[in-house]
Amino acid sequence: MKKFFIAGNWKMNTTPKSAMELCLLLKNSTKELGAELDILVCPPFTNIQAVAMALEGSRIKYGAQNCYFAEKGAFTGEISLEMLKELGCTYVIIGHSERRKIFNEDNELINKKIISSLSAGINQIFCIGETLEERQNGKTVEVLKEQISVGLKGISPEQAKTIVIAYEPVWAIGTGIAASPEQIQDTHIEIKKYISQLFDDEMKNLILYGGSLDPSNAKSILELRGVDGGLIGGASLKADSFLSIIRIASELQK
Repeated sequence: MKKFFIAGNWKMNTTPKSAMELCLLLKNSTKELGAELDILVCPPFTNIQAVAMALEGSRIKYGAQNCYFAEKGAFTGEISLEMLKELGCTYVIIGHSERRKIFNEDNELINKKIISSLSAGINQIFCIGETLEERQNGKTVEVLKEQISVGLKGISPEQAKTIVIAYEPVWAIGTGIAASPEQIQDTHIEIKKYISQLFDDEMKNLILYGGSLDPSNAKSILELRGVDGGLIGGASLKADSFLSIIRIASELQK
């Protein structure tokens, strides 16, 4: 039986009020689901406290969409892991394609963030993925290997085992076009195989799929070999669609 991890990345959406309303709906609608299913929401920084209040006593975890690697200092606009930890965040998304593309985050910076979050005791969702051009040129595996090897540089096998990986083909994010089942399954298997080779150990990291995952394709994607859950963007912003995906995952675990 698979153990699924369903995470919602709200990106730059919701206000404290709307985030609280959404969380209350999710909280009340997931009480009866099996305990094996892990659910996470990652709101904007400004809404974390409201989310924490709304989810108190809930089985739903909450985290952040980004962090900086330094403990503190003159880094205007950045958020430290200690700040997130004090707010009760248990996860942080690192290396999302939008951070890589729009904000020019490279593999070396992402590596620093992963090492710092491990030291801070906050779990990571480490995002990797190729562009459409890289996919068309047959460079998908090469690109992913580079992102993984540099992103996880200096990390022990024991630390690596705790990291959740999110495979998100850049060309499928926010476009409504999900990768084909064959592309998803083959890539997830390649990721697991490479991480095992890199650390000379059988790694059993959870590998999530991210990229236009919604209620219409959730079942066909989640039942694929190597897929352990989803990192969901737009579909996680509406209670009915996010809950539909969560229930699909719960049913597949039975």
